[in-house]
Amino acid sequence: MAKAPKHAIQPNRGEDYPEWYQQVVRAGELAEVSPVRGCMVIKPWGYAIWENMQRVLDRMFKETGHENAYFPLFIPMSYLEKEAEHVEGFAKECAVVTHHRLEATGDGGLQPAGPLEEPLVVRPTSETIIGAMYAKWVQSHRDLPILINQWANVVRWEMRTRLFLRTAEFLWQEGHTAHATREEAMEETLRMLDVYADFAENYMAMPVIKGEKTALERFPGAVSTYSIEAMMQDRKALQAGTSHFLGQNFSKAQSIKFQDENGQEEFAWTTSWGVSTRLVGGLVMTHGDDDGLVLPPRLAPAHVVILPIYRSEDQKPQVLEYCRKLEQALRDERYDGEPVRVKLDDRDLRGGEKTWQHIKRGVPLRVEIGPRDIEADSVFLGRRDQPAKEKSSVPRKEFLSNVASLLEEIQSNLFHSAKAWRDEHTQTIDKRDDFAAYFGSEQAGESEIQGGFALCHVSEDPQVAEALKPLKVTVRCIPSEGEAEPGKCLFTGQPVERRAVLAKAY
Repeated sequence: MAKAPKHAIQPNRGEDYPEWYQQVVRAGELAEVSPVRGCMVIKPWGYAIWENMQRVLDRMFKETGHENAYFPLFIPMSYLEKEAEHVEGFAKECAVVTHHRLEATGDGGLQPAGPLEEPLVVRPTSETIIGAMYAKWVQSHRDLPILINQWANVVRWEMRTRLFLRTAEFLWQEGHTAHATREEAMEETLRMLDVYADFAENYMAMPVIKGEKTALERFPGAVSTYSIEAMMQDRKALQAGTSHFLGQNFSKAQSIKFQDENGQEEFAWTTSWGVSTRLVGGLVMTHGDDDGLVLPPRLAPAHVVILPIYRSEDQKPQVLEYCRKLEQALRDERYDGEPVRVKLDDRDLRGGEKTWQHIKRGVPLRVEIGPRDIEADSVFLGRRDQPAKEKSSVPRKEFLSNVASLLEEIQSNLFHSAKAWRDEHTQTIDKRDDFAAYFGSEQAGESEIQGGFALCHVSEDPQVAEALKPLKVTVRCIPSEGEAEPGKCLFTGQPVERRAVLAKAY
């Protein structure tokens, strides 16, 4: 007789990481593939996580002076053509609308009719359409700065897709600001990078490295691009957020001009910055284990799930009454400035089935209540940052008084565990042979885990990109924190001021 698997997710992370990821997303009821190729359906539990991300980020944006607005989904092709480098960077990913009407073919089918005078690109990003509006709104230095954020969907026609990480349509926010001076725009760019890093580390419990992208990795049309880079459990990097200093490139293309205090005409200095639903994928890959999703409490849709346990209909009323009173008492407690989010699962399902569903969904705390627990006025408590079978009886009063500290302990544990993983798999490398050995063979399969973060001296030379391509490694960023350490490029021998982070990446 075959042994039952020891964990809920098959295959496990070490056997086939990409497939493990897909199974965690499925088992956690986060999303599934849609009938439209390359697109996904985000299910309620997955969308609730995204809503919590939105809520926190939206507050952080407003605290830094930004307002929300909304701009069109469709962008005239001529707008993109005004910024040559920008359109070249996105051309292969653009979806284009060419007709405005369908008509019957006579055999039960439909065909496009009514060609548009000008094709419309389905929003891949909004610099050009927003810039066109800013050009109307800005006349004087008194109209600046403009600090606007948009919550929206975008379309980038990806051929190889993976739920949350890379889909043809995804959800995001994009901030777009215009300033009177270069200094103000640069300050904004770095401020928003700090906001993203704060969110990643203090809410997602995902440690990140802040830094500037090299020219080859820069956003099309930007003067400088900055990113936060996180390490997933397969030791690949995930670009978790970007902030772009656009200089005057887009303002010149879109004629965003103003009169300064001396009456001189100047072009505005602009920025853009964004994060997307790929953060949900990052959450899965940073904390998930072989039993499924593990959620940091600050973003979990439910902090606590209460599971009534009874063996007969006679026991049911007493158990449910106790559970409902506990539910209300928990709602009266506060964590991270808000009422504790609690769910009472009284569905007519077997106890084990319900328990494992919530384990796979990553709920931080599970509370089982049966007749014996009621007699002892206690709860049977399981934590998602501990093995599934590791549960303990806790007096009800003690549990209620400690629930906030338990949640904060889980939040902290997840961050420190992820940081220890990143630090363990980060290596300083000064020899090309060591670099090649670290990242392994170019014939390695996708499920084979290799490398991690390599801290190396590399120059911004096309030779470097060519040398890295066979190993599927890219320069993730040049860290903005830490001491400068001059050295020579690993591949060209050219002098370099700081080490960069190199890794395989999503």
